[in-house]
Amino acid sequence: MNSEEPTPITWIRNNQDKLVKFIQDLVRIPSISGEEGEIQKFIYKKLTELDLKPKLIYPNIEILRKSDDYFETTSFTKYGYKDRPNVAGILKGTGNGRSICLSGHVDVVSPEPVEHWSRNPWSGEIDGDFIYGRGAGDMKAGVASMIFALQALKETKTQLKGDVLIETTIDEEDGGIGGNLYMRLTQPKTDAAIIPEPGGYAISIASAGVMYFRVIVTGVPAHAATAHYGVNAIVKMVPIIEALTSLNIERQSTISYKYAEVDPRMKGKATTLNIGVIKAGDWPSTVPALCILECRIGFPPGETREIVMSQIERTIQNIANKDRWLKDHPPKIEWFGWKARPHEQNPEDPFVQLIDKKIQEFSGIKPIYIGGSSGLDARFFVYNGIPAVSFGPLAEKIHSIDERVSIKSTVKTTEIIIGTIMDWCGVE
Repeated sequence: MNSEEPTPITWIRNNQDKLVKFIQDLVRIPSISGEEGEIQKFIYKKLTELDLKPKLIYPNIEILRKSDDYFETTSFTKYGYKDRPNVAGILKGTGNGRSICLSGHVDVVSPEPVEHWSRNPWSGEIDGDFIYGRGAGDMKAGVASMIFALQALKETKTQLKGDVLIETTIDEEDGGIGGNLYMRLTQPKTDAAIIPEPGGYAISIASAGVMYFRVIVTGVPAHAATAHYGVNAIVKMVPIIEALTSLNIERQSTISYKYAEVDPRMKGKATTLNIGVIKAGDWPSTVPALCILECRIGFPPGETREIVMSQIERTIQNIANKDRWLKDHPPKIEWFGWKARPHEQNPEDPFVQLIDKKIQEFSGIKPIYIGGSSGLDARFFVYNGIPAVSFGPLAEKIHSIDERVSIKSTVKTTEIIIGTIMDWCGVE
């Protein structure tokens, strides 16, 4: 490469309009968890154009069920995996350097209620520095960023020593089982990994353990006029709700995680027990005989699934023993859906320190280290001994109304990814 030829960094800066359009194209393809087929075929075509030798990789449920980290997601129950491929490509190096995987999920959460948005959530509309739309931040801008990082390397004929594997996965918003977990079970192991989740240059090095559970309380139906002959399941659920609320307060006051105070998402709370769904009754004039409560508990590195499950079950059992009906008719507890272990990446790892250096070099910002508040796909890499971090562009209102992502920070994220790849993999 002579001095007049563009470097990968200058190529990105000169072609950021193409990056913006690609983000818009991705946002305009609805890809709610379970419905990722169309966007994955679009990305497959893009990787084919870049000669990255893409493959469509469909999850095999029998392989997944052999993993200790498997759980059945709601999207699998509803859709299966038949029309939901992962996509994987590769930029081959000469074989003399370290390898890296760029991984990003294409599924998004529902934009409902869409009538509350100020614009079409699938429009990819631009206003100033921001691209709007469901998934613009989480994480289609990051997916576009990692693809364009490889396009910049290709366009400038930059020959790397190590291989770069690139993948777009399904299912992350529902647990990542058919996506990143399946890829780690079936794809080649790399020496490091980047997941460009939104974060405004913060480096996420941990994820929370996340589990769902439901509590089922039964009663006795009766006509409301003679309600005293029945047992109201809703009323019997109330002390359980109160006990779980108290448990949440107790846990938040006693459980800490060292990065909680610098992670704005955690607001000083390293754990949260959320009461998310309650189902009961079908008629105002009938005493309800069934009440179902569904909850989500998140817990930081340092706790295990078994510890948390035992604490929840013990809390419910103790409160049930104080009520004559519940003692004789014990609440049923079911663990379903998310059952993820927490993870933590050593921040002193050379790869993490390289990311730190590159963020400062290209953004001028000293990154903070965050994590432990939500489930992340990065955990599957770390479980397999692969150093991995999540970092990416500045995004606002993810999973909320008028989600948006910063164009400038997405360009910077792409530069950081390129710089990291070139240092980590080496350049011939």
